[in-house]
Amino acid sequence: MNTKLKCLLLDDELKGLSYLKMLCEQIPGLEVIKAFNDPGIFLKEVPALEFDLCILDIEMPGINGLQVANLLNHKPVIFVTAFKDYAAEAFDLNAIDYVRKPIMKERLQQAVGKARTHLSKKRFASQFIHLNTSQGKTMIFIDQLVYIKASSIDSRDKQAVLSDGSDITLKNISFEKLQEMLPEDDFARINKKEMLALKAVQLFSSDEITTNIATPNGDRLKLGLSEVYRKDFLQKVKL
Repeated sequence: MNTKLKCLLLDDELKGLSYLKMLCEQIPGLEVIKAFNDPGIFLKEVPALEFDLCILDIEMPGINGLQVANLLNHKPVIFVTAFKDYAAEAFDLNAIDYVRKPIMKERLQQAVGKARTHLSKKRFASQFIHLNTSQGKTMIFIDQLVYIKASSIDSRDKQAVLSDGSDITLKNISFEKLQEMLPEDDFARINKKEMLALKAVQLFSSDEITTNIATPNGDRLKLGLSEVYRKDFLQKVKL
């Protein structure tokens, strides 16, 4: 990763927040997007912010940092705190690091380095998945997948359409397993027998999606959106 890490800060003590922000601004490759001293305001604004990492205090009024971290949709977090009692709980949340106050620049920089390594590995690993297909075990790049449907021959199998128009049979895999493997923000289950990459969506109504996938006769593929999956789909397209 050569780009800067985008970071949010949260500490209810203004003096501590100002000091943390000053240290972060001295760390190469780290960009502070916004600093908050109120966890309530932080949680209201965070859905609209793009960030890679959050550095936050634990002891705060109303809602503590551990609870906040649980709401960050698996974003990496570094806890900074004067208390040592929360270390076990922090690492149960897969925290990148746990930095004790008073914070030293070198220690914080070490924690940020861990976050950079973690994100680099995660982004590389998330580029592709290994699947059993009718042609053997295959590595499929996630950005190639546009549409997956249940096989008409064997419902245990799935037919995947790739961005180049080709298709491949995925052997003996459930939609639930595919949802675990694929980025949840990029793919949506739309009915009992189909799931779709959001980048393939062109138009949609409450019960139908028009995709940018071409059919053999040159039309755009239209798919049904069932009531069971409608709410999740609409949330993912930000409606």
